[in-house]
Amino acid sequence: MATVDVSADGGVEELRETKSFGQKTVEMIKKQPLGTVGFLVVLAMIIMAVFANYLTAYHPEENDFANMLVAPGWDFLLGTDQFGRDIMTRLIYGARTALFVGFVASFVGATLGLVLGVMSAYFGGTFDLVFQRVMDVFMAFPLIIMALAIVSIFGPSTQNVIIAILIPFIPRCARVVRSNALAIREIPYVDAARALGFSHVRIILRHMAPNVMAPFLIMLTAFVGQAILLEASLSYLGLGVQEPTAAWGLMLQGGAEEYIESEPWIAIFPGIAISLAVFGFNLFGDSVRDVLDPRLRTQ
Repeated sequence: MATVDVSADGGVEELRETKSFGQKTVEMIKKQPLGTVGFLVVLAMIIMAVFANYLTAYHPEENDFANMLVAPGWDFLLGTDQFGRDIMTRLIYGARTALFVGFVASFVGATLGLVLGVMSAYFGGTFDLVFQRVMDVFMAFPLIIMALAIVSIFGPSTQNVIIAILIPFIPRCARVVRSNALAIREIPYVDAARALGFSHVRIILRHMAPNVMAPFLIMLTAFVGQAILLEASLSYLGLGVQEPTAAWGLMLQGGAEEYIESEPWIAIFPGIAISLAVFGFNLFGDSVRDVLDPRLRTQ
């Protein structure tokens, strides 16, 4: 809807176009169709996690030995596992576990990386040199190898899995944030803040960190999908979330090998859930990058 302001002498002063929320939504869907698909997948996971208690009549941890290994049907839409537990129920509650581990590990790891990366760029000199060499050591290890090492040391539990996943995220986010913060450090308002006597903490957190939020948000959305995949991998290896907690990796561990030929639904549906979750977060993260990165915006 376009509006025109007319001055007293009859001249047109301003011409602007306002769009409704629906028009903006349609325009965004056209610009980012894959991002929209990823957002819908993420939204579905959040709905399952929040309203899990209302979406199924079964309990995710209750054994029903009278209905073991039942094929998908009207009573059990996705079948049951070797303990008689409804697979769809465990998938729904497993979304809660995946999102909890994914969001907590990603947010804490990316936030620590944000602060450390800005500090490294701000102080520079010897601090920056030593810090970057330490980050190089951490980045030399693949994500899964470092996570396995940490969980092996501290033992398998949900808390330790979160710690094992967030630690490898710190140097990866710190490196990206530092590269952006180096340019911000040279902007005159940082020098002005120093001249006014502001503390290093205030300059870092209030004047520099807010200006590197775009790469931070991009890294954060990308980390969630990786964290979900890492959590499922660790649980599958028996080093992550432990029984009887509903977790997609544990569901694969329980049926991927022994029942893949006779009762394939035990492994197929958790595998699809993991793939969709990682796929959705990756698409959503790419869309966030396209929106926030000015170099990728279309005119």
